[in-house]
Amino acid sequence: MKNQIRKEILSLALPLMVSNLLDQAVVIVDIFLVGGIGASAIAAVGLGQLLYSAVIPLIFGLSMGTLVVVSQLRGARRMEEAARTGYQSLLVGLLLALIISFLGGAFGQRAALLLGAEEEVARLAGQYVRFLSFFFPFNVTVTILVGMMQGWGDTRTPMRAVLLTNFLHILFAYPLIYGKLGFPRLGVSGAALAIGLSAVIGAIFLIAVAFRAGRIVRGPFDFELTKRVVRVGGPVFGDRALQQLGQMGYAKAILVYGTVAYAAHQVGVAIEAFSYLHGGAFSIAAATAVGASVGAGKFKAAKLKNWEANRLAVLIMGCMGLIFFFFPYLLLRIFTQDTEVIRLGTFFLKIVAVMQVPLAITMVLEGSLKGAGDTRFILFVTAVGMWIVRVPLSFLFSFGLGLPLIFVWSIMVIDWVTRMTILLLRYRSERWQAARVIR
Repeated sequence: MKNQIRKEILSLALPLMVSNLLDQAVVIVDIFLVGGIGASAIAAVGLGQLLYSAVIPLIFGLSMGTLVVVSQLRGARRMEEAARTGYQSLLVGLLLALIISFLGGAFGQRAALLLGAEEEVARLAGQYVRFLSFFFPFNVTVTILVGMMQGWGDTRTPMRAVLLTNFLHILFAYPLIYGKLGFPRLGVSGAALAIGLSAVIGAIFLIAVAFRAGRIVRGPFDFELTKRVVRVGGPVFGDRALQQLGQMGYAKAILVYGTVAYAAHQVGVAIEAFSYLHGGAFSIAAATAVGASVGAGKFKAAKLKNWEANRLAVLIMGCMGLIFFFFPYLLLRIFTQDTEVIRLGTFFLKIVAVMQVPLAITMVLEGSLKGAGDTRFILFVTAVGMWIVRVPLSFLFSFGLGLPLIFVWSIMVIDWVTRMTILLLRYRSERWQAARVIR
């Protein structure tokens, strides 16, 4: 039984790891390539990605809601409903994308200034967000279709799409940033344009595969199907929105220490993502596997799948933590030669090394609870961790007490330990079993 569960979790998680690694490669490649322009460019790309990610929660909530509903319908053998669910989610997502595209293009630079960025950094970040916003509907299409396919238990097709889009991104990025091969020198904007062009190809690929495989069935608008997705996805949207807004508040506390400090933070985050992506893979694998078991009414199997995903995530992320702690200098040198960025980034990586195990447990538990449909409780946990622990303490330490930056970074550990503790108590209570979406 355990071997079968381990095989199921790994068959879902391994393609997700590759997909997450390649998705993170977009961030890493952009930061790596613009690193040759200077610290302002690094900070601008990091800040631009932070601003852009502020509008992602709504679409991510829709995608996760689709994943959970489809996985539970699949577990209950209601395949036609599952296929119609994906189509309804795509229609709603594209409507939202058009609205968000306009807002992102119009207010990106102003938002960067409100966060406390210097004038040059805000200008570059605004350009970056403007290009990303233009292509946002294609990114939304990719995000929703990926969630839908993961709900079907298909993590390989999204992996192939990510392979395609990331290859194209790398192919486009360097010449667009530095003006090579006859392209104009666009700098930071070129990095964003490369992301957008690759997203167009990825969206076309996924749409073709989804219709051919029967994962999507066209039909009139179905309020009941959409209501199920929103019931699950709404709290996920709130969760991600609170997380992203909190990250902005946290970024504001770090920007107090200057552009170099924020550049060190951003490079450190890019490196840490190599560990975070493993946790994300096991989180989605747990959501898919647990969702199917809950849909079939097999709660004991759901619990076994959660703990197996947890065990594997802790093992891998714990090893990554050891690498961060003992080899930070070597990792940072890959991204920048700036000695001050490296000095500060070393402290950052040692701190994130300490939080890898509680982070792994938290991410997988969140995935399992999402698969069960218990997304409202996750929203509560994020509110506690981000808005009662991280943001208030970071403002107190930076604006209030003027403590060294290392104290502000250390708050991340307190945040994740708090979330892990609350989620463990929730999972052991078994109250999540009553959150099943389908009846």
